[in-house]
Amino acid sequence: MKLTPIETGNFKLDGGAMFGVVPKVMWSKVYPADENNLANWAMRCLLIEYGDRKILIDNGIGNKQDQKFLSHYYLNGTATLEKSLANSGVKPEDITDMVLTHMHFDHCGGSVKYTSDHSGFELAFPNATYWVSKKQYNWATHPNRREKASFLKENILPIEESGHLKLVEEEGEYIPGIEFKIYDGHTDGQIIPHIHINNNVVAYMADLMPSTAHIPMPWIMAYDTRPLQTLKDRERFYKEALGNDYILFFEHDLYHEACTLEDTPKGARVRKAGKLKDFIA
Repeated sequence: MKLTPIETGNFKLDGGAMFGVVPKVMWSKVYPADENNLANWAMRCLLIEYGDRKILIDNGIGNKQDQKFLSHYYLNGTATLEKSLANSGVKPEDITDMVLTHMHFDHCGGSVKYTSDHSGFELAFPNATYWVSKKQYNWATHPNRREKASFLKENILPIEESGHLKLVEEEGEYIPGIEFKIYDGHTDGQIIPHIHINNNVVAYMADLMPSTAHIPMPWIMAYDTRPLQTLKDRERFYKEALGNDYILFFEHDLYHEACTLEDTPKGARVRKAGKLKDFIA
């Protein structure tokens, strides 16, 4: 099994929104923001290759949205989904499985693209099975007012219409070597893939923990729909991660791809952080 981080570009979000009730005087010491209080975040996906399977977890913001929409997020960096896959020797049609942790636009926007004449939409990965939890799909297609702006129908409905959508109702190993676990605090039905490799478990953290800076238990995003459920989610995750020495892979941390944890009197903290390859070599 081979794991390759796939960078799709960076975007900026309000630091206060990303750290919720944590005061700026605290979070700014570990994750910087600019003069407008905007912090820069990665949109880092993960390519998994083994046998005849090529699995991609999440796919970034895509390029379908208009400039007005994108201008709110200050896209930056030179990486794109297409370039990063090409650098790994993979074409979109090679992807066999597209795992969507959830359907917020910065995680699933690359799922669908315009047709060549811009008259409609088609799958960006035409040969892939698209995996998402049933709970999340129902949540995304009938959004609450708070999350509605994050669920864009052009990212979602063409997948079902294509016949390539596979809905997951329970936790389990739906792809050999990759276990889907479901957490509800950030948004209902978020899948956190657990990848078994070289006697290790790599947990793809998505928005359960966007960065190493979010590891302290109360450091929860204001975007989370149910922060008290997030606390329960993290308690469950930390018990497993600390007990089994998980490797955490971060989708949004601009500075660290991965880390391991240690238990301290203040709770779980980073033991070591760095590139994913340093943990699975």
